[in-house]
Amino acid sequence: MAAWHPHIQRLLQCIELEEKEQVRRYRLDQQHTLRELKAEGLALHPLIVTRKTFGYADYPEISFRVAFPAETNQFRDGSAIEFFCAGEEPVKGLLIGFDGKAGEFRLFAPDFPDWVEDDAVGIKLAPDQHTSTIMKNGLRGIEQHKKLSHLFAQWHETKSDLQTPAINPGIQLVFRNKGLNKSQQQAVAAITQNETITIVHGPPGTGKTTTLTEAILQLIDRGEKVLVSAPSNTAVDHISSSLIEKGVRLLRVGNSSKVSEQIFPFTAEGKLAKSGLQKEIKELKIRAEAFRKMALKYKRNFGKAEREQRSLLMKEVRSIRDEIKKLQAYNEEKLYHEADVIAGTPIGLYDADLRKFKFSTLVIDEAGQCLEPLAWCIFPLADKYVLAGDHFQLPPTVLSYEAAKLGYERSILEVCIAAVEQSYLLNTQYRMRQVIAGFSSGYFYGGALIAAPHLINTATHLVFIDTAGSGNNEKHGSDGTSLQNEGELELAQKLIESEAPDLSSAAFISPYAGQVAAARELLPKALRISTIDSFQGQEKEVIILSLVRSNEDGEIGFLKDYRRMNVAITRAKEKLFVIGDSATIGHDAFYVSFLEYIEKYGVYRTIWEFE
Repeated sequence: MAAWHPHIQRLLQCIELEEKEQVRRYRLDQQHTLRELKAEGLALHPLIVTRKTFGYADYPEISFRVAFPAETNQFRDGSAIEFFCAGEEPVKGLLIGFDGKAGEFRLFAPDFPDWVEDDAVGIKLAPDQHTSTIMKNGLRGIEQHKKLSHLFAQWHETKSDLQTPAINPGIQLVFRNKGLNKSQQQAVAAITQNETITIVHGPPGTGKTTTLTEAILQLIDRGEKVLVSAPSNTAVDHISSSLIEKGVRLLRVGNSSKVSEQIFPFTAEGKLAKSGLQKEIKELKIRAEAFRKMALKYKRNFGKAEREQRSLLMKEVRSIRDEIKKLQAYNEEKLYHEADVIAGTPIGLYDADLRKFKFSTLVIDEAGQCLEPLAWCIFPLADKYVLAGDHFQLPPTVLSYEAAKLGYERSILEVCIAAVEQSYLLNTQYRMRQVIAGFSSGYFYGGALIAAPHLINTATHLVFIDTAGSGNNEKHGSDGTSLQNEGELELAQKLIESEAPDLSSAAFISPYAGQVAAARELLPKALRISTIDSFQGQEKEVIILSLVRSNEDGEIGFLKDYRRMNVAITRAKEKLFVIGDSATIGHDAFYVSFLEYIEKYGVYRTIWEFE
């Protein structure tokens, strides 16, 4: 190994450990059966294939639905997958999108496998070697880049001398958005005066997207070309929508198959669909499809002559597809030149190969969920950086315990906020009633997070329902894995009946996938039911939070990650119900503080009131 900075070596080691853990966890063999993978939420099987088509780059794409409730929160947009069928060689692919019932994936193959219509097909998560390779390349390239190498060293030395210059109040901005509060205006001003890095700390409901949108408009007005990124497609689309509404010339790169109707016209595929080029590409695709159908006449069992004929036909198909890709690449380059903002996930931006273009500023939204090596992959594309997010919410997902122990879970935002002197806190939240936000404000944000004036308390907005002493203990689900608590589910059911919330504006959330799977069987279908991790970034009028843990030893497992609780208790706008066992969680100082807060400012009830 080259003599890289010790922290680069550590991150490379973490990527290796994570790759090994992915291989171990996702494998399908005699030791790790399909039933186990399904129980762990790592496989969807059987799938009902609803549509087959060839996508933008002419990869085969399959739409599907699942005919059963499944634990699906690990199947995120962009996940690496394998499409499989018993007794057949699996095909690698990428999950385009999945909403828990229906989805779509792309295969990295010239054609659909012969067994695509068979009954027992499925998909399982697979090691993401593409992302791992890109992250390794990004880290290895840091020390060839003088400015980045210096920045990396500054961020990872024990005593950093890096300071964010304070904003110059003498520079007057004319804000397009007249509704920005003072903390938002200061963050925008800091971004426009940024010379290296600006951090925008945006707790839940503080208008982070509104702030970033205004800042990007100001940068464009100054003649800057801006890159916008976020670790998930959903987050990229969210900020892209906001910019599009303001008339920004935006190009959304990466997967265009699952973007919203509003964003599709701003993808390369959407823009080229309006041009004359599309007619030429369509004719080429028709030719390719004709050759492909001729080749498909030769099914699984055929002789040497037929095999040669099929091979020639498929060679012709590949040749036409290469021609299509060259045409698209040539025209996409023109689109890159025309755009003021190019938006995509770090991998999407890296794959777009934007090195020949000059970008002034890179904005990474939801940076608290962005792995550090992912950020270093795209830092070389710009001169200045803006990191926006909240390091007191959930960190990036890391499977390997050893990698997490070595600090792989530390997001790029956590790394920077520890090294950079100054960050800009958005201090006014517009989502929750005052009492719902109060505990998080005190515990996580030093009391600096205030509620907008219209959110003063007008009724009972915060309720804890205590199950202590009721015998409603946690237990492992029928699959033997994730925990569930039947008593808490029955209580949630009674709560829904007595409170009668509008189900479309309510949600049931829990830290445990087993509880979520059980809730989908018992609670009304119209109710949004989700793990906390999958619900980050979302909100509802009414939230019912089931903590699940109830045992004699006071064991609370990963309720110990208080950032998960911060996400959980900041999703409700009007009313938050928390169901839990005070005797179990009361051994932990964080939950003691939470219970004391509720006794003082909320309503404390017991399970016996619902008998």
